[in-house]
Amino acid sequence: MAKKAKQAEETIEVATQEEVVVKATPKKETKKPAEPSWEIKDRNYFLRGDKSPLTFTIPSRHTTKHSLLYFDANIGAQRELRYATNQKSPFVDEQDDNVLLGHIVFEKGVLRVPKTDTVLQKMLSLYHPQNGYRYVEYSPIKEAKDDLEYLNIQVEAMNMARDMDIDIAEAIMRTELGSEVNTMSSKEIKRDVMVFANNNPELFIELANDENVQLRNFGIVAVEKAIIDLSQDQRTFSWSGNGRKLMNVPFDENPYSALAAWFKTDEGVEVYKSIQKKLK
Repeated sequence: MAKKAKQAEETIEVATQEEVVVKATPKKETKKPAEPSWEIKDRNYFLRGDKSPLTFTIPSRHTTKHSLLYFDANIGAQRELRYATNQKSPFVDEQDDNVLLGHIVFEKGVLRVPKTDTVLQKMLSLYHPQNGYRYVEYSPIKEAKDDLEYLNIQVEAMNMARDMDIDIAEAIMRTELGSEVNTMSSKEIKRDVMVFANNNPELFIELANDENVQLRNFGIVAVEKAIIDLSQDQRTFSWSGNGRKLMNVPFDENPYSALAAWFKTDEGVEVYKSIQKKLK
């Protein structure tokens, strides 16, 4: 009996030790994903496309007509959005049953949301599916960056226009003014090309780098100077002196664009050089 009692005591002691070990093992806690940092401030939102109607309303809650869902990657599911003025979250699953629905209305293309309405701000800035294409949030930093990029392009265009050869300037201005360029002096062309570069810098740079613009102008000048002729149906170019055909214009193509492309061929290069000598 004494031996059995001793074995029982040893068994209880081992079990107690195992129990203590189990209790000492710390439990692993599941960390919640960190919420995005949010700056408390007043925010302004603008309709895109320079639109400024008297009033413009965007959806403020999910319906069968207007889907207002946000895909939450943390849970891998779509979540319904609803703007309620008395709730702490724009998500329906985080709201109680006593909701006061609010409307999201732009006035004259602008929606100003005070810092006290954090729920609407987060809904518009982080979750609303129409953010980015129907409206945008005003950002002074992004605005300044866009302005700086435009100014850099403008300066580049102005420098190109200032140093540009008069023939190239004439070719560019002909795309804007047509035959009116023929009556302009060199100074007038230089002035207008500088104004054009200042007002439309991106288009100006595109035209300045397009060699076809210069070749089209070259062809127009050659016709105006009666070096080559364009038939009345605008389908054939030929030499003015002997009437020998140079090229046929492909169907449904601008004749001077076709001529510019033809000047790049082996035969066209020789004709280009010949015309160039006659224009000097």
